[in-house]
Amino acid sequence: MKELKGVGIGSGYFSPFQYEAWKRIPETTITAMSNRNKQRAEPIMKEYGIRRHYIDWKEMLEKEKPDFVDIITPPETHLEMCKFAADRGIDIICQKPLAPKMEKAIAIVDYVQKKNVRFMVHENWRFQPWHREIKKLLNEGTIGKLHTLNFRKRMGDGWGEDAYLNRQPYFRDYPRLIVYENGIHFIDTFRFLAGEIRTVYAKLRKMNPVIAGEDWAMIMFEFEKDIIGFWDASRFNEPNYPSPRYTFGEFLVEGYEGSIRLYGDGRLTIHKLGKKEKEHDYQHQNINFAGDCVYVTQRHFIDCLLNGDEFETNGPDYLRSLNVQEAVYQSAASKLPVNVKFNKY
Repeated sequence: MKELKGVGIGSGYFSPFQYEAWKRIPETTITAMSNRNKQRAEPIMKEYGIRRHYIDWKEMLEKEKPDFVDIITPPETHLEMCKFAADRGIDIICQKPLAPKMEKAIAIVDYVQKKNVRFMVHENWRFQPWHREIKKLLNEGTIGKLHTLNFRKRMGDGWGEDAYLNRQPYFRDYPRLIVYENGIHFIDTFRFLAGEIRTVYAKLRKMNPVIAGEDWAMIMFEFEKDIIGFWDASRFNEPNYPSPRYTFGEFLVEGYEGSIRLYGDGRLTIHKLGKKEKEHDYQHQNINFAGDCVYVTQRHFIDCLLNGDEFETNGPDYLRSLNVQEAVYQSAASKLPVNVKFNKY
């Protein structure tokens, strides 16, 4: 069995999910990690068996000479890190958002492609078990031809003067928030389930006055295949189920022969026209993050490296989702529907 050596950059809120998942992938060893505060890194190193720490991430990449690097840092750092790794022939898995602005995201994808390194965006939403199962059911024709997607998300972690402070305080300062930080996940998932999006119509609001960006969104997506999607999202108002960070909401997927419903506890049901709604049995576990999607994402990354396959969420594919995101913000600003303009990818 071939073993791939990796390193990680970052020890923020989400990083333990990623280091924990790497530990469960037998073909992979994370030999070192880097961040500016060794004390913050030490619990992660001890928990997940990472032997070496570097203050300077460049020094780490030079000395460790890894097969791949996992970049788990804020978006504004990604361009420099990806370039430095690509120059040394190191394959990359990089957290989203890929960059603060579209032009920098394009610059990253262009650069890594010219250097001929393998590059994947850590876009884990489509790898959540319920979305994989819904895709399988759609492919099997369980509810006939798909016509509507409707996802309703309520988090309740963004109201009050202490919004986001316990987990991700930097959210308060993002000039773009709910679509930029979380909506991109659903754009990618909607594309995974229903194909390319051609038009969007969006309304955005800032409900909490203490933050900079929008925390409420109502977006309609029109797909190339005559499918309509709705994303109804708020970080302000609260959900009525106990664990909002499991499925992150409730999903209604409708076809010409019935419906599939995702509930907040991960249950899926199938409701055929003229029949009673029935629970659908499939595997999902409340471990790591959102049904263990981080593990599945990173398992996909390693499998593709070993087998030479293309990543589902490669650079060009992620840019297609960013094109949709930009159209959402344009629509909200203009108060009009906006056609999605695709760049060269």
